[in-house]
Order: sequence, then C-alpha cells, then structure tokens
Amino acid sequence: MRCSPRRALAAALAASSLFLFLFLLLYRGCQQEEDPQEVELQGSAPAAALQQLQAGARHTLSDAEVFSALHNVSYQLLAGSLPPDKKFLAVGLASVRRPRGFYLPATLRSLFEQSTEEELQELVVVVHLADPDPSWNGRVAAGIAQSFARHVQQGRLLLIHAPQQRYPSLEGLKRNYGDPEERVRFRSKQNLDYAFLFAFAANLSSYFLMVEDDVRCARSFLTAVRRAVASRAGSAWATLEFSKLGYIGKLYRAAELPRLARFLLLFYQEMPCDWLLAHFRQLLAQKEVIRFTPSLFQHRGLYSSFQGSLNRLEDDEFQADASDPPDNPPAALFTSMDVFEHHEPRGAYGTAEGYFWGKDPVAGSVFTVVFQQPTLLRRVRVLTGSAQRPADRLRAGLLELGRRRRADGRDCAAYTPAGAFQQGGFDGRGLERAAGGPVECLRVRVTRGQSEWLIIRSIQVWTAPGSRGGRRDAEAAAAAP
Repeated sequence: MRCSPRRALAAALAASSLFLFLFLLLYRGCQQEEDPQEVELQGSAPAAALQQLQAGARHTLSDAEVFSALHNVSYQLLAGSLPPDKKFLAVGLASVRRPRGFYLPATLRSLFEQSTEEELQELVVVVHLADPDPSWNGRVAAGIAQSFARHVQQGRLLLIHAPQQRYPSLEGLKRNYGDPEERVRFRSKQNLDYAFLFAFAANLSSYFLMVEDDVRCARSFLTAVRRAVASRAGSAWATLEFSKLGYIGKLYRAAELPRLARFLLLFYQEMPCDWLLAHFRQLLAQKEVIRFTPSLFQHRGLYSSFQGSLNRLEDDEFQADASDPPDNPPAALFTSMDVFEHHEPRGAYGTAEGYFWGKDPVAGSVFTVVFQQPTLLRRVRVLTGSAQRPADRLRAGLLELGRRRRADGRDCAAYTPAGAFQQGGFDGRGLERAAGGPVECLRVRVTRGQSEWLIIRSIQVWTAPGSRGGRRDAEAAAAAP
C-alpha cells in the first residue's frame, strides 16, 4: 500500500528528528568529556548506560548518567605505562578467553615484526583484556609482558582491564534479529569491551586503528595508513577502512573516540559491533564506505571467540607487503558493457572503495585501461566478483597488453595475451619480460558469455623502475634536489 504524501512527509520528519536527536546526544557528550588519560589506574570503573530510543529497551538510565558514564574511568593497568608523548597511531584490540585457540601473542608479534624501527616510534598498541575471570587476565598479562618485554618497557604496549562488575547488565537483553540469548549477551559485552577501550585510547595518538585479536598484518601497515590519511587531507571522513572483514582495520581520528565510546554504550544491546560502527559513520555524515585496497589485515583465527565454532573467514584482498603498494598510473577507462547504476569503470581502478558492475557480458566484451603514458608493467592483479555476489565473477577471460594507442585514445590497435583468468582472478608477475617493453593499454576480454553480470572490484598495476608515470619515479623526482 502506498503512503500518502502527508504520511511520507511525517515519516521523513520523524527520521530527521531522530537523526538530530542522536547527533545532539553525541555532541553534548563530547562537550562534557574530561581528559581520558586523567584516570586512576587501579580500582573500579563506573557504571555505563543505555538510553531508551527504541520501543522495548529495558536498561535505561537518566540523561545525566548516560553522559557521566565514561568520566573518571578507573582502569587496571595490567602491563606497560602510558607513553610520554602522543603517537601517530594507536592500534587497539579487545581479547577474552576463547573456547578453542589463542591468537593474541601471534597478533602482537605480527604488529611489531611487520613494522620498521622508525614505524615503531610512532606506534602504541593497547590491549583490553576483558575476560570476566581476573586470574585469566593476570596470567595472560604476565605472559605477554614477558614475551614482549622490550615493547612494554618502551611504552609501546599496554594491557588494561575495565572491571566487569561496572558493566551494564547483560541479562534480559533485547532479542533482536532472532539471535539466541547467548549470542546477544556475547555481542553486547563485545560492544562494551570496545567502548571502554576507545575511551582509554582517546589521548594516546592522532589516529586509532581497530583490529581483532586474531589478525595478521601487512608489512609497513603504518606507512600505508599514513599514506591513506594523507590522500584524504582536506576532506571530511569518519572512518577509513583497511579490511573488508567485520571491524578489522577500521581507522578513526582519536578525537572521535569519546563520542564513539558513548555511542556503543548507548546501543550496546541493539546490534553487533560492526553494524553499530556503520551507523556511527553515517551519523557523522559519511554516507559511503571509504575502503583502501589491498587490505592491510588478514583474519587468521580458525575458531570463533563465540562458542569456539569453526571460522575460516579470510580477506581475499589482503596483500602481505604494504611497503609495495600498487602504482596504478594515470589512465582512462572504457568498457563495451552496459554499466549498472553508478558502478562505472573508474570504481575498479584505484585505492578507495568502489567497483565496476557490467550487465550481460558476452564473448568479446572488454574492459580497457588506457595509460596516459607508455608504461613498463611489472605486475597486474585483477579481482572479480564480490563477497555479496560471488557469482558475478569472470568465468572465462584473458588479460591482454596493448600497443599503438588509437587516435581517439579509447583503445589500442594491437594486443598480446598475458594470461588467462583462473577462478575469477588474474595475478601476473614479471610482465616487463613478457611484454617486451612499455605498453599503452591493458584489457580484460571476456572469452565466453555468461548469464551472470560481471563485477570487477579491483585492478591493481605495479610498474617497473624507469616506467614513466610510475609512483617510484614520481617519488624519486620529488626527493631530487
């Protein structure tokens, strides 16, 4: 049944009012925030709060209690000490005892070993040991402090705990989405664990990167994050993403952490943490996801922290060496396929979020990259399909290298095959030898029609030294006297 114009207007006004109310709640909370580092490091944490904004919410405190929830929090500092100066990046994670598997030491080892000494000077890692069993927290903290003694002593690794008795109630929670009671309790506590972590970390650094306790890191991830932040200089953003999985690799300005902590406290029982983070981004007026590829973090845990269930989730856009990002030299992009909605060819070529989505690919359909300058290629990687639409991958196709750019600048006159797609992907290395010199075009050609549409979610190009327009030559020119 269609709504009348009056009812539609009323619904729109109600949605706008709710949005404004949420914004004012969060803004007011930030206005009342005290310095998060002016905390007592022994004792108990204050009670957190939930504001009733949806019908059926059960745990409700007064407005004053909501905004005083994170003032003067008393954390237990289990290992390490506050760094003497503010860092560029804080990496934060929460960890509890898992029914199967224990990945925290390997995650910390990856964070530190994949960083250069220069990068380590700009890094602090904060671990919230949030298990309700204090003896487990103590044993883990002692083991971590011994294994990572150098980083603990240098103020680069802190292990904290917010006392569980000060958490809001985890009983009688709302059963949203048909989740069983155990699942609702687990995800609600996880929201609270991260809320206390965010509050603690707010003054440690300029930026805060959220990860899980079972990840593998790309080499020089901090430098890649710095490069991404610089690329968004002057633009408004709430969240930058460096993995497409859950809440791994989500970057925030540290100044937003008190507001984000309050947001998780307000809605801790409503939905999982990654969903809340998406709503927070939208409330701060960032409508679109800004995700950089390749991914800097890979999920490595085989067993979930919830009931120990098997979890083989992986990010197929992870690249182990962030110190060697793709160059993607300037180029124009064209396709013979009809484009679905706003998913233009440009979305597949670059580092930020986006992809190409073409309708009804047939044998001979092409997606063409025309470089501004002849380019000596070292490697090309093409990914098709997506996690949401895995069927929309390239079933049969070739990657081709072209020369003799046509006068209209939309194609090349001659192409040489570089290799066939396998399971919807192509990753060719040593192309400077296979091509025999610089190329002017790069083309994905469909060799067999398919009933599914085609998503090209990423085209990554690495240039060889000496290639005009490549990133390395641009950096060398900038550094020249």
